[in-house]
Amino acid sequence: MGRAFEFRKERKMKRWSAMSKTFTRLGKDIVMAVKEGGPDPETNSKLRAVIQNCKAANMPKDNIERAIKRASDKSLGDYKNVLFEGYAPHGIAVLVETASDNNNRTVANVRSYFNKCNGNLGTSGSVEFMFDHICNFRIKDEGIDLDDLELELIDFGAEELFKDEDGIHIDAPFESFGRIQKELENRNYEILSSEFERVPQVTKQLNTEQEAEVNKLLDLLDDDDDVQNVYHTLQSSKSEDA
Repeated sequence: MGRAFEFRKERKMKRWSAMSKTFTRLGKDIVMAVKEGGPDPETNSKLRAVIQNCKAANMPKDNIERAIKRASDKSLGDYKNVLFEGYAPHGIAVLVETASDNNNRTVANVRSYFNKCNGNLGTSGSVEFMFDHICNFRIKDEGIDLDDLELELIDFGAEELFKDEDGIHIDAPFESFGRIQKELENRNYEILSSEFERVPQVTKQLNTEQEAEVNKLLDLLDDDDDVQNVYHTLQSSKSEDA
């Protein structure tokens, strides 16, 4: 299990701990998917993927159906994805993925968080290159031979596969998402969840006091309703102790 696995394990523990926030973010994903490809998951592969993630997060079926119905309302404004880049204190690079219906509000809020925490909001491209943009899938393990599956998927972009108690995990470059999703569906593998992530190429360890300063900024960003994901190059002291 490589760098992406360790990164994902640490992030998920924090992300899924705040269930209401998770549902809000998934609701936005549904809206954007429906606006892009329509309300029918049979013909909208992006919506299918979001619904799988909703189920993986134990989002109630009624919530999912309400979000799809709400997204189908043409009077509802569109959410726009905007990526913010900057530095937290002590040289920690930060990427912030947002989905907002009011870009001016989002820009103002994100800038204020960096300013309050002695960070610096950078320009486009200033830190994005420090992260690998990947996609990953989790499928149900029904006695599947991992070596055979790797041979089946390697031509579609799969780079790393492994098993754990949650199923079989498949990592690939961002641009391979559509090809792998289609192939998994063609082979009737049950996709439990899928998502995009940005994995830091190099992380930096700080002392306890410095780490607390960085986490102050990360928490402010993560608590903002317009923020979908926060990625950074801070090496958690908890992962070192594990």
